Amino acid sequence: MRPRDAATLILYRRRAEEIEVLMGRRSPRHAFMPNTFVFPGGRVDPEDGRIAPLADLRKPVLERLQRNATARRSRALGLAAIREAFEETGLAVGMPHGGAADMDRIPASWHPFYETGLAPRLDVLDYVFRAITPRGDVRRFHARFFLADSRHAEGELGGSGELQDLQWIAIDRAVAMPATPGVTARALEEVRCRTAEAGRPHPSHPVPLYHGTRYGDRVRLDP
Repeated sequence: MRPRDAATLILYRRRAEEIEVLMGRRSPRHAFMPNTFVFPGGRVDPEDGRIAPLADLRKPVLERLQRNATARRSRALGLAAIREAFEETGLAVGMPHGGAADMDRIPASWHPFYETGLAPRLDVLDYVFRAITPRGDVRRFHARFFLADSRHAEGELGGSGELQDLQWIAIDRAVAMPATPGVTARALEEVRCRTAEAGRPHPSHPVPLYHGTRYGDRVRLDP
C-alpha cells in the first residue's frame, strides 16, 4: 500500500518557562492509532490544492518541502494541516478576507473556515518533521508536520469531536504520557528543540524523517 499524503499542525504556546502544545485523544473506534494522544491532522484532500492562501509559504519552507513534493502539493500540505486543525480543534490559522472570498469558487469542505471571516495563511508555518508509517499498518501515511505559534490562531477550542479531551500539554508531560505514540513523542522532541530559543525556528533547520519498521523505529535527517 502506497502511503497517502497527510499533514499535521502543531500549535504551541509559551507559558512561563514551559512550551505547551495542543493535543487531543483519538477515539478508541478509530482503526488507525486508536485511543492515543496526537496533534490535529489528517490526509490531504484534492480540494486543498484549489485554495489560494492570502499569504504563501516562506521561500525556505517551500524549498524544503519541494524536496519531496511539487510546489502545488507543498502548498496543499500546509493547507491540509490548517484545515484539519480547524475541523478538529475550532482554531483557524488565517487572516481576515474582508468579505472578498468568492464562496462559489471555494470547495465546500473549506466553507466553514471562510465563514469565520478568515482565509488561510501559510507564512506562519514552519516545516519541522516528516513521518512514514510502516508497511503492514492498517493505514499508511506520508505525513508532514508543521509548527505554528498559537498567537496566529483564532477561535474557540472545540472542533468536530474527532479529537477528544483537547488540551494544552507541556512537552515534558506529553512525551511521558503512556497514550503518546512513539512518532508523536519524537515530533515533540523536535518541537522542544525548535522552540528552545525565544525567536522563531529557523526554516533551514534539518527536518527529521521518522520511519517505523517491524525491527524498530528509525530517525534520520533529510539532506
